[in-house]
Amino acid sequence: MTSWRPPASQARRDELAVAYARDGYGLLEAVYDGSSPGWLRELPAVDVLRQVLLQNYTRTITADGREVIRRRENEPEGDGLPPGRARIASPDDTHARWGVKREEFWLGYKLHITETCDPPPCTCRTEPAAQQAAAGHSGQSGRGHEHDREHGKGCAQLVFPNLITNVATTDATVTDNQMTEPVHHALAARNLTPGRHYADSGYLSAELVVSALKTHGTALTGPLLADTSAQARAGNGYARADFAIDYDAKTVICPQGKTSVSWTPCTQRGKDAIVATFSASDCGPGPARSLCTTSGKKRRQLTLLPRGLAEAQAAARAAETTIPFQADYARRAGVEGTMNQAVGHGARRARYRGLPKTRLDHVYLACALNLLRLQAYWTGTPLDRQRTSHLARLELALAA
Repeated sequence: MTSWRPPASQARRDELAVAYARDGYGLLEAVYDGSSPGWLRELPAVDVLRQVLLQNYTRTITADGREVIRRRENEPEGDGLPPGRARIASPDDTHARWGVKREEFWLGYKLHITETCDPPPCTCRTEPAAQQAAAGHSGQSGRGHEHDREHGKGCAQLVFPNLITNVATTDATVTDNQMTEPVHHALAARNLTPGRHYADSGYLSAELVVSALKTHGTALTGPLLADTSAQARAGNGYARADFAIDYDAKTVICPQGKTSVSWTPCTQRGKDAIVATFSASDCGPGPARSLCTTSGKKRRQLTLLPRGLAEAQAAARAAETTIPFQADYARRAGVEGTMNQAVGHGARRARYRGLPKTRLDHVYLACALNLLRLQAYWTGTPLDRQRTSHLARLELALAA
């Protein structure tokens, strides 16, 4: 229906979709009929058709023998659709899935890239004072900038390329934070475990920060996702940070001075959590109620992290606002250029059908990008990130 102009009315489009389903069921009945050749049932396209019909339609026979075919709809009104990670989105590529990230909406896969961002050892001859700075350069952002001014123009540090160390390809429904631990395991298997790993906020959580340090000795660095509660998103209400949490007393005090009446450890989505609940009488009608909750139960509930994770989260969020953190995290900016370089070489559109072939294609793409960077380094060709922007060139021209 996307290759030509569909009917204008929704009712007509639904009617046409059911007509397609009826044709599909008729074809399957003919294929599985005893008089049909057995090899027809082995065709992959036949199995795809069967799955698509099962996932998107219900088919029943009434008491009077009449066939009724309906499109599946989301619960609770409908019969329920399979989750997006399992639902076939294209008969041409049964591994592709619909994905969404902010304003982007696409059918296909996700590519996760990891690259080095270490400052290489200095190869130029420097004065003793500069050599002292070089000895403490690793992991010291401030000293690094000071030491850069001591380099000769031909020093390798000015052009040394970042190299891609891992690529991971998933279907579009896999969230970024689901890939953090698999990426760490893949790096560890090749003896490439990083001491610090700079990642986008989508790859981070308090639990992942703690587990990465404990399991691999990796300091997972980046801004944690902000509070996603309705109050925090609106910026006009009592968010989780406005409540005082006492893990020793197992209580929570709200901004109005009320104390929670229950503290319940539980498991949510397979992870340990704590639910703190306030009484309905404390959360009753009042000027502050609209700032706190819109729950039909007339009381506020808070879902809390276990103490160790909560402390790690608080420490990480406090560090995010500091200048040293921001200077250190600036190293991650290079991978944005890598993604842009990958897109320039065709990563935005899959060349092959199926996740295994697409994954292999991305591995070859990463190898090619590494070779391009090494060739630029060996021949002394400036890398893309050394270019002067149009705005900077204009500023230089005006200054001259």
